[in-house]
Amino acid sequence: MRIQVRRTGGFAGIERRAEVDTSGRADAHEWHALAERVLAAGRDTPPAGVPDGFSYRITVDGRSVYCADPRLTEEQRRLIRAVLKEGA
Repeated sequence: MRIQVRRTGGFAGIERRAEVDTSGRADAHEWHALAERVLAAGRDTPPAGVPDGFSYRITVDGRSVYCADPRLTEEQRRLIRAVLKEGA
């Protein structure tokens, strides 16, 4: 499973991208379960954000959903943090 996060917006407007490939990882099942919950809670179109807030596009194996601060679910927040931290 390939999980990609694209973050845009914020005060400086700098885009950040990261990707994690879960194949071969010992914790792949945890990533898969979290990604499935995030896909289920995401929107098919970008939501209206707040000034200087971040907007996200989360793509899992080619399927994209959108979310934005400050209305992230806990699962969205966890997945975004993990991908931006571990991803290349």
